[in-house]
Amino acid sequence: QLQLVESGGGSVQAGGSLRLSCEVSGRTSGSLGLGGFRQAPGKAREWVAVITWVGQGTSVADSVKGRFTVFKENDKNMVYLQMNALKPEDTAAYYCNAGPAPYGHDDGGPYWGRGTQVTVSS
Repeated sequence: QLQLVESGGGSVQAGGSLRLSCEVSGRTSGSLGLGGFRQAPGKAREWVAVITWVGQGTSVADSVKGRFTVFKENDKNMVYLQMNALKPEDTAAYYCNAGPAPYGHDDGGPYWGRGTQVTVSS
């Protein structure tokens, strides 16, 4: 079992930055993928980024490439999503997600946080 708790959401103007944090607790393993999804009102859930718990494998969606970076601090059981150059279309609820390999970008893993809201105003 894993527990995921997000923090760091908020409101920011376009062009600004936010850093989302995901605290991971429970049984981690080497094959674990830690990912982020977002969902805006009336839109489908969208995969944003993923990082491997062991190693340095990372990947981000094309829609945020060059603006968002995912990184971690294993000793603190923390995963972060650094979001720069935010746009109004980035407005969504952001969720931390985890699951064993292979980590799917469509559905992610079985573990979810409760989410944190990010609102970007123009």
